Amino acid sequence: MKEVVEMTPKNFALVGAGGYIAPRHMKAIKDTGNNLVAAVDPSDSVGILDSFSQDIAFFTEFERFDRHVDKLRRQGEGKPIDYVSICSPNYLHDAHIRFALRSGADAICEKPIVLNPWNVDALQEIERETGGKIFNILQLRTHPSIIALKEKIAKAKNKEKYKVDLTYITSRGRWYFTSWKGEHAKSGGIASNIGVHFFDMLMWIFGEVKHHKVHLAEDGRTAGFLELEKANVRWFLSVDRKDLPEEVVAAGKTTYRSITVDGEEFEFSEGFTDLHTLVYQEILAGRGFGLEDARPSINLVYELRNAKPTRINGGHTHPMLKP
Repeated sequence: MKEVVEMTPKNFALVGAGGYIAPRHMKAIKDTGNNLVAAVDPSDSVGILDSFSQDIAFFTEFERFDRHVDKLRRQGEGKPIDYVSICSPNYLHDAHIRFALRSGADAICEKPIVLNPWNVDALQEIERETGGKIFNILQLRTHPSIIALKEKIAKAKNKEKYKVDLTYITSRGRWYFTSWKGEHAKSGGIASNIGVHFFDMLMWIFGEVKHHKVHLAEDGRTAGFLELEKANVRWFLSVDRKDLPEEVVAAGKTTYRSITVDGEEFEFSEGFTDLHTLVYQEILAGRGFGLEDARPSINLVYELRNAKPTRINGGHTHPMLKP
């Protein structure tokens, strides 16, 4: 029998405990047998922490959180923070990653890891200076159906590029545009905020970007075209409920997610609940997705954000855009 090696539980701190995605990180920490010992968020609406532990030190001021983490570091003997999980607004990721590494911990950061390509270079310098590691949550790379599609594409001998349509509509209310998510300088816009992990997935499967166009650039909707090594991709992203297909609205749903490959629907709507846990397992096993894994998608969404929309171009136009 293979000997089972029990790992000593790691200590985690969490930045952004009141955010939408934070509970998935809390669950991943618990599911992997580790301890969430400290958390911070400007909002005190974080009662969900009790679902995971009632011994978590919580702070609404980052300065006090910083002091607590530093105190644990100085105490030693199993007290220091091993990992800082970062679920804060996108524009703060860079600063919170730096905090993690300078506190002697590794960083596990939500996507997009940063907003600008040059921030990736700067973070690599911090890794070299501190010896710490920075990991990004690219959870779609762990989805079984997506892994299977990547393997299928890799084995195929297609001479022509695949024709791919990506459609992602996740309706949001007025609060979205009042919050930091509605400010491009803070969120990067919807291509960064809701599209970055889909772009990462497409490049992971079909190869690097050769050419791109933006056909539509509004606060709540954006669309365009990507030429990848192995695929031509028409993409459409929206947070406007008016874009939802009638059958989706009739079913009482608020999100529509679709990817077609050569006209065939690629189904991957199920199996999302435990993907963060899978990513954490990879990180704790000494693997995980680092800065170089994140770089291509950060480069792309930065370019899309700064691209001037061009006239819609025939077959390269997403079908949800009217000429």
